[in-house]
Amino acid sequence: MEPSLIFDRVWKRFRRGKVHDSLRDLIPSIARRLTGRQSSHPLDQRDFWAVRDLSFQVAPGEVLGIIGANGAGKSTVLKILNRIMEPTAGRVQANGKIGALIEVSAGFHQDLTGRQNVFLQGAIMGMRKAEVRRKFDEIVEFSGVADFIDTPVKRYSSGMNARLGFAIAAHLEPDILIIDEVLAVGDASFQQKAFRRIKSMAEGGAPVVLVSHQLDRIAELCTKAILLDHGTVEAEGTAMHCINEYLHGLHGLHGPRPAGNHAHTGIRFDMLRTTNGLAVFSGQDLTVIVKGRADLSDAPESWIPAFRVVDPATESDVHSVTGYQRHIPLPVSGDFEYHITAQMNLPAGQYGVEAFIWDSVSNAHVITGPRLQIEVLESTPFYGGVQMNSRWQVLESGVPDQLSESPPLQSKL
Repeated sequence: MEPSLIFDRVWKRFRRGKVHDSLRDLIPSIARRLTGRQSSHPLDQRDFWAVRDLSFQVAPGEVLGIIGANGAGKSTVLKILNRIMEPTAGRVQANGKIGALIEVSAGFHQDLTGRQNVFLQGAIMGMRKAEVRRKFDEIVEFSGVADFIDTPVKRYSSGMNARLGFAIAAHLEPDILIIDEVLAVGDASFQQKAFRRIKSMAEGGAPVVLVSHQLDRIAELCTKAILLDHGTVEAEGTAMHCINEYLHGLHGLHGPRPAGNHAHTGIRFDMLRTTNGLAVFSGQDLTVIVKGRADLSDAPESWIPAFRVVDPATESDVHSVTGYQRHIPLPVSGDFEYHITAQMNLPAGQYGVEAFIWDSVSNAHVITGPRLQIEVLESTPFYGGVQMNSRWQVLESGVPDQLSESPPLQSKL
């Protein structure tokens, strides 16, 4: 299938702002401008590349996720896609009308009413007046601000502004859709509504480019992804692959925190890693490998291996289990390696997984081992503190008609 959007070897250069605060700096600068003499170097020391030789393609029905840390070049890519700025080098080809869900309420005129701003924003986005009239009721109903549609938007809350702005942009029906962080607008209920709307637009066949720090949304929506770092592609492939590469860059490249290798105790942790990356969907298995060495000639035999999942905000245990409970001792001497699998039945968020040594006599945490930070991504939305993998069954005339369920529970830690 022919791509609808082509980003072909694009470069974008910026120059850091120049400040002439003395005649000594100003006069040579003016002289260079008048004589046409510029730096002999192809890239002045004041210049920097925000995007470097970047290429990607998006075909109809594909959803490309772009992730990366602040300053990675994501906003520059969006501005080039939206023709807000031109690339320094390279080619951008868009086969169709581009619709952008970016800063959805930024163009509102604060003294105009919601109704007037609907028509104003529609015009800015290229919608004809008749088209806005035809879609007006649908836009207002979607936004949930019908009772205040004839009130100046300066009296709206920030959430109302965001909901109305998104509703207008989401009804543009573009050939190509560009989305930047709009999945965080409004309250939780409206976020779900906005997410479903974007998902339906993508499933309708429009090529989509999505930039977001909400990794669970990237994982669920995107058919492929790229990870940017200082304007270049650090990784590309599936959304989960790029998410894990991103998280490894944030946490894994620095390794786990100091492993608590207490030589005088005879316990040494050498490694803690996961077999399936640093991101999992809520309800999925996470397998952790713990390696180390033990010499219990100088340590109590009551010391046993242990593992826990931690809420890093409070340092409280979400789950903790010891080798004593699982009838797995720490070897008296020699290398040890444990594979621990846990079903992460947790709300979306960040958690720490940690190996440590527990004293079964004193019931005390005696040695702190290494820790990794894990991102749990939302799969099937739910409310509350625990993922219960609930199953729903619809009965008609006493006969099962439809079954909707999460993956079956497994016997894990």
